[in-house]
Amino acid sequence: MKIKKWLALSAACFALSSTAVLAQETREYSVSTVLSDAFPWGQAAEKWAELVKERSEGRITLKIYPSAQLVSGDQTREFSAMRSGLIDMAVGSTINWSTQVPEANLFSLPFLMPDNAAVDAITQGEAGKMVFDAIEKRGVMPLAWGENGFREISNSRGALSKPEDLKGLKIRVVGSPLFLDTFNALGANPTQMSWTDALPALTTGAVDGQENPLAVFDVARADRANQTHLTLWHYMNDPLIFGVSQRVWTTLSPEDQTLLKEAAVDAGKWEIEKARAELKDTLETIRSRGVEITELTPEQHKAFVDATQSVYEKWTPRIGKDLVEAAQKAIAER
Repeated sequence: MKIKKWLALSAACFALSSTAVLAQETREYSVSTVLSDAFPWGQAAEKWAELVKERSEGRITLKIYPSAQLVSGDQTREFSAMRSGLIDMAVGSTINWSTQVPEANLFSLPFLMPDNAAVDAITQGEAGKMVFDAIEKRGVMPLAWGENGFREISNSRGALSKPEDLKGLKIRVVGSPLFLDTFNALGANPTQMSWTDALPALTTGAVDGQENPLAVFDVARADRANQTHLTLWHYMNDPLIFGVSQRVWTTLSPEDQTLLKEAAVDAGKWEIEKARAELKDTLETIRSRGVEITELTPEQHKAFVDATQSVYEKWTPRIGKDLVEAAQKAIAER
C-alpha cells in the first residue's frame, strides 16, 4: 500500500510539475503585416507585440513579418493563409481580407464615411460586430480595430475636383473588384498592381495616378513619382483588424486569449490616436514638397457621391443589405 501511495503521489507531483513547465513555456507566433513600422500600420503590430511581451513577462513573443513576406508579397492571400494556419496572426486590411470576407467590402463603398466619427460609429457599433462575426465564421478570430486611414487620390495631370476630371486617367488601384467598379463609374481607367510595380509606372507616366492614405503617400514619397496633385476626397476608409488564426486561438488558455485581446485593443486605440494626430503634420510635409492640394467643397463632394451610386446597387446585395443599412444608420445617428 505504501508503494502504491508513493507512486500515486509521484504521479501527481509529476503532473503538477508538467503543468507548471507548460505554463512557463515560451511561445513565438508569426504576425503578418503589409507595411513596416515606418507606417502607422506596422507600428500597430509592433505595439501589439510590445504589450504582449510585457504583459506575458516574455513568455509570449509576436514576431512581425512586414511586406506580406509570409505570402510572397501577395497581400490578398493573407487571410486564407491565416485561416489555414500558415500564418498565426495578422494586423490586416479590410480591403485585403474582402476577397474571402465579402462583408469587409463595407468599408470600400465609395463615400460611405465622411469623417472619423462615421468610421468610429461603424467599427464600435452593431455594424462592426457584424463584420467581426463574419470574420470569425470564416476561421479567423478578430480581436480589435486599428486604422490605415482615409484614402485620397493623386495624379500627375492636374487638379481633380469633379468626376469629369478623372475621365480617361489611368489610376492604380488595389486588387479589389469593388475598386474597379468605383473608378469605372467615375470614368477613369483603373489598373490593379502592387505598390512595388506602381511606383516605377507612376514615375515613367505609364500610370497617371493612385489612391492611398496620406501616410503612405508621405513615407513612400509619391511626390517623387510625379504625383504633384493631391485631392482630399475621403472616398473610403480602410480600418485594420487584429486577427488570430482559429487554429492557434483554440490552443490558447483563456488567460492568454484575454491577454492577446486586451493587448490588441490597447494597441489599436494607441495607433488610431497616433495616426490621426499626425495627419495635419503629414499634410503640411506633403504640401512643402510642392504638391498641389485640393479640398472639395460640399457641392463638389456630392457630385462624386452621385456619380458612384451604381456601385451601391451592385455591391449592397453582396455585402449584405442588413449590414449596409446598419452602417448607414450608425453614421446618421453619430
